[in-house]
Amino acid sequence: MQKNIYLVYLLTLLAVAFWGISYVWMKVVFEYYEPITTMFLRLSLSSVFLYIFLTLTGKKEKIKKEDYLSFVILSFFSPFCYFIGESFGLKFVSPTIAAVIIATIPVLTPFLAYVAFRERLAFINIIGFIISFFGVTIMVLDFEFRFSASPMGVALLFFAVLSALVNIVFLKKLAMKYSSTTIIKVQNILGAIFFLPLFLIFDFSHFVTVKPTPELVWALLKLAIFASTLAFMFYTIAVRNIGVARTSIFANLIPVCTAIFSYFLIGEKIDLSKILGIIIVISGLMLTQIAKLRKRKELTEQEKS
Repeated sequence: MQKNIYLVYLLTLLAVAFWGISYVWMKVVFEYYEPITTMFLRLSLSSVFLYIFLTLTGKKEKIKKEDYLSFVILSFFSPFCYFIGESFGLKFVSPTIAAVIIATIPVLTPFLAYVAFRERLAFINIIGFIISFFGVTIMVLDFEFRFSASPMGVALLFFAVLSALVNIVFLKKLAMKYSSTTIIKVQNILGAIFFLPLFLIFDFSHFVTVKPTPELVWALLKLAIFASTLAFMFYTIAVRNIGVARTSIFANLIPVCTAIFSYFLIGEKIDLSKILGIIIVISGLMLTQIAKLRKRKELTEQEKS
């Protein structure tokens, strides 16, 4: 049993590492392809990989007609709107700043839960949000309170955050009926379909002029297989075995992984403001997640007694 737990933690760390380094892989692909082409190819490859996986394991699920619209709306906000904001935002800012802004999703989720589901909003969530927002501010502003990062890039990344939050509303309903692997497969297929017209209209003429290199192909395959497929599978295994709260704490390490990989792989400079910003953002995230963990532990003890 103990060995299984260690394996779960290892898979969780691998998921975090894959998502963290994915920002670096996207930067590599962006040297050849535009964001729309990148996302279309990434989602298409991931869909093929998931289809083969589900077919070989015999775990294919049939989607009910009454859930078609929910899946379409879900996929429109994520991956379509989410990846538009994330990918185009990454064109204007560094991978580290992008990862830190995206990492604010768990902090903002309780606010969405309060608005959409009338779930109680704890004071600790508000404090965590304020701390994390302060950390993001430090990273995107200089000491004279001027934008050191691109305002357009920051705005696009927060659009991605908003899209992910809306996605949660529909995901909560579908997660009760279908496995996470099935949901990811359908999301990726529909996401690729959403991107297809944009790809054909805006990027196809450029796409056919690019001669694929081993570096480009390898980066695309890593995005599709490791970031868009295996990371989600590993994260789901972690949620089922150690719970949402504990798994979310590990996910808070994504910006740290991105900063480390960016420094060693693409030579991104990590100055004092970025280090300070990362520490403050993660402190806010940890504050909210530890509070959830304690609350869940108290509920478990009450049930046992």
